Amino acid sequence: MAQIEQQTTVAAKPDERIRQVGFLTHMMRRPELGAVAGLVMVVVFFFFAADPSMFSLSGLMTILAPASQLGILAIAASLLMIGGEFDLSIGSMVAFTGLIFGALLTNFGQPLWISIVFTLMLAAVMGAVNGQIVIRTRLPSFIVTLAFLFILRGLTLVGLKWATGGSTQLRGIEDVVGDGLLRQVFSGVAFQPLFNWLAEHDLIEKFDNGVPKVAGVPVSVLWFVGITGAATWMLLRTRVGNWIFAAGGDPVAARNSGVPVDRVKTGLFALTACAAALVAIITVLDAGSTDARRGFQKEFEAIIAAVIGGSLLTGGYGSAIGAFFGAIIFGLVSIGLTYTQFDSDWFQVFLGSMLLLAVLFNNFIRRKVTGER
Repeated sequence: MAQIEQQTTVAAKPDERIRQVGFLTHMMRRPELGAVAGLVMVVVFFFFAADPSMFSLSGLMTILAPASQLGILAIAASLLMIGGEFDLSIGSMVAFTGLIFGALLTNFGQPLWISIVFTLMLAAVMGAVNGQIVIRTRLPSFIVTLAFLFILRGLTLVGLKWATGGSTQLRGIEDVVGDGLLRQVFSGVAFQPLFNWLAEHDLIEKFDNGVPKVAGVPVSVLWFVGITGAATWMLLRTRVGNWIFAAGGDPVAARNSGVPVDRVKTGLFALTACAAALVAIITVLDAGSTDARRGFQKEFEAIIAAVIGGSLLTGGYGSAIGAFFGAIIFGLVSIGLTYTQFDSDWFQVFLGSMLLLAVLFNNFIRRKVTGER
């Protein structure tokens, strides 16, 4: 009789996997918790330390423009880190694909759509090559992509001098592109009629002649938001998202469970390279030129933004939304310092400090949630 009662008690015990957790525990498990907390602290700091114009509409747009470009790279880097790999060549990939894109337009006279498609395809192939080298040689992705960082930067210098006859800057892109719907998708600002209407009704700031001080939302911001939404949906709602987490968490167990780990990682390398090419296309069309230093050190900033956003260096854990907030923190600090009395060189100190604090915070939260010692 006692044995039957014991079995009944055991059977009545709820399964650990479906046990309800409190709101605080649930929030602590979110990878982007540290990024949200950091964003709040940064906003509070600049609210008291910076000129009030920083939080005007024009100030916010000035912040969002560079943050969105970094954010596109950071989201791709975050996905790759969740998959258990790194790509230190994305900054150099921005410069190299910017050269390819610009040379196709100016030196080879190709139309805009062909130049965009070819640039993205070339980036995808080179990213896939990165991934295949990592998979087949079993070398750390840190080493392989570090090598490509120098290779691509060197090819950019050589290619620019060939395309320009000795210069490291390729100009004249704006002259050959012209206007059109396709260009508006990748450069300039959006919602101009809306902002004109808001200015006419005195809802936003405008100049004395009635022209709004903010012409619209930078197109890169729309790409940034759209990519964040798509990446979040993929990670949380699709089988591919589960594969990414599994490939980064325990690749051996993932393979045994039927997850195509090699294909997933190759695809993530290709996706990261395409994100770099997209940033190159956006910045080249906005500036009307490209140069050898384009994307300089963006690989490190993107990885730092991903880590601030909750991505673990060991893989298997992270969030696209966290990378979104991490990139905004970068934009706030890099631009916000110009609204204060502080020397802008403190930005480098901030980068290192935020990276260290983010890693410590993420490890602390992971141990609290998982019970690790």
